[in-house]
Amino acid sequence: MKKLWMMLVLLILAMSPTVQIAAQTAVQSYPSKPIKLIVPFPPGGGTDIFARAIAQKLQDNLKWTVVVENKAGAGGNLGVEAAAKSAPDGYTVVLGQTSNLAVNPTLYPKLPYDPLKDLSPVVLLASAPLVLVTRTESNLKTYADVVLAAKAKQGQLSVGSPGNGTVAHLSIELLQKQGGFKVQHIPYRGSAQALTDLMGGSIELYMSSVPTALGHIKSGKLRAIAVTGERTSLVLPSVPTVSEAGKNLGMKGFETSTWFGFAVPVGTPPEAIRVLNTEINKLLKLADVRAKLQSEGGDVLGGSPEQFASLLRTDLVRWGRVVRESGAKID
Repeated sequence: MKKLWMMLVLLILAMSPTVQIAAQTAVQSYPSKPIKLIVPFPPGGGTDIFARAIAQKLQDNLKWTVVVENKAGAGGNLGVEAAAKSAPDGYTVVLGQTSNLAVNPTLYPKLPYDPLKDLSPVVLLASAPLVLVTRTESNLKTYADVVLAAKAKQGQLSVGSPGNGTVAHLSIELLQKQGGFKVQHIPYRGSAQALTDLMGGSIELYMSSVPTALGHIKSGKLRAIAVTGERTSLVLPSVPTVSEAGKNLGMKGFETSTWFGFAVPVGTPPEAIRVLNTEINKLLKLADVRAKLQSEGGDVLGGSPEQFASLLRTDLVRWGRVVRESGAKID
């Protein structure tokens, strides 16, 4: 019996290097098959543009196969849910953003995923401020004009957003709270009809993502009044921030933005997360990638999974409070 036991021990020891080599080979070969990158919104939007820019570079520079899958619906929830419930093998990645990871957990009473428990952050991609716009014929030329009009109209100044509970809507709520005025919030289902109504005069202002409004601003159809970021947008350098334009109106320090970040199902091998984080961070240092993201109004981020996780925890608290105070709910 003792002799048999010794033989088993020797066999295990003999196999250990083989097991270690096999494990190392598996790690070194990642990715060994196509990676599915889920975009929780339709093609052509800011999230889709950012995702495809990175996917293309991963293919061009590393010869990875990255298949972008647009899975839109329920404010981005369908796509994030699909990713969260996928096999945690490193071959399903989702490009989430502030709304579906930090806002929707409070906005939707029955959200089918928990961003902290069901997903592992990989790396932040970019952040983008919002921009408050009006039609060029409007008498509202500055942020001070907006505040004066809001107070004069006693809550009837109409300001559109892409929908209830979006970062744009909640930014409008924060503007009112910090500035001490009221407006009439008009929620839309996306930006297309909202921009048509704005340019037609049906609403007076619209809180937009920068990529959505940028072409209309450059063509002269819309006037940009202020951006909501911490600093001036690179693609709208002459447009002041709300904090700057409203510093004498109680808006000093105001900042809101939408961030975008890659995540994987919880339980994904740490080495796969490390490889994804390392390679995407390398891409974000390339001049052409930075130029592409910046041309769409994005501020390039990058960083560690831990930095992404920290931002997510902070924003879940911040936006959760704003959602509750606004009374917004979506069943």
